[in-house]
Amino acid sequence: MLQRFNPKNRDLIVNINGQLLHRDKAGISPFDSAVQGGDAVWEGLRLYNGRIFKLHEHLDRLERSARALSIVDLPTHEKIIEELKRTLAANKMRGGVHIRLTLTRGVKITSGMDPRLNQGGATLIVLAEHKAPVYSKDGLKLITASIRRPPPEVLDARIHHANLLNSVLAKIEANNAGADDALMLDINGFVAETNATNVFIVRKGDLATSKVVACPEGITRATVIEICAVEKIRCVEADLSPVDVYSADEMFCTGTMGELAGVVKIDNRDIGDGNVGPMTKRLSELYAQRTAKEGVQVVDADPPSVIPDQARHGNEGRDNRPG
Repeated sequence: MLQRFNPKNRDLIVNINGQLLHRDKAGISPFDSAVQGGDAVWEGLRLYNGRIFKLHEHLDRLERSARALSIVDLPTHEKIIEELKRTLAANKMRGGVHIRLTLTRGVKITSGMDPRLNQGGATLIVLAEHKAPVYSKDGLKLITASIRRPPPEVLDARIHHANLLNSVLAKIEANNAGADDALMLDINGFVAETNATNVFIVRKGDLATSKVVACPEGITRATVIEICAVEKIRCVEADLSPVDVYSADEMFCTGTMGELAGVVKIDNRDIGDGNVGPMTKRLSELYAQRTAKEGVQVVDADPPSVIPDQARHGNEGRDNRPG
């Protein structure tokens, strides 16, 4: 699975600490903590018809993660929402949009690991792209990665941090094997998540998902659990082994970037009959119904048509504008 460049994103406007800049002009300092050590937290948001789904849940997790890392001078939720609105308006976006929201420890006075070198406050980055869910509706093929997810005493996965090398290494394994993504286990051999998503299995109409030990507390994961409670579908959190995955009737992944995506093969073994299963399809439809009507309104009915001068591309007189 390789994402393709979307020409609609050619002239994106990016928000760096409140400055609206063309994607080719945007940048952060080499002294920023995200550059120095991946010292940042992030959230992935999705915009549906002018509304961001589960926005407050994402902002709460962002704040929890930042506080766990002792990042100070955090922007308020109201400030972040304001910058989200400005960015979406500048790009004339209403739907079919994925937003990468990043909060770094900020710029250091000199290079180094010590957080005391950060004396200017956090850096907020809002990157909104025209991007549909990235996974194929025909189902994913996974491998089991050799690299393991660390336990909480090494690096707690409930901190939604930007140090993603563990996942990148697993993704490289998947790429080399011709798979879409990699299933990652914890140090005890239980299923954590894929390199990018939480996972569920289905057996005899019941659902099971990994415990939140070596995987993040996914917002889409939590939404699926909510849907199961409403629909009276049994769903448990459990220690799942590769054998549980191999013998499942169905398997699917969850995440804001890809929503719900069925898994049809792992380690060259078919999951169930090798097709996206009926429970996965049912839950995908129920999830879509929620995203169609829920969320925080962040785009006006008639978004502004004029883009701020400072956000325009350096080449004067260009016809193609952002979005």
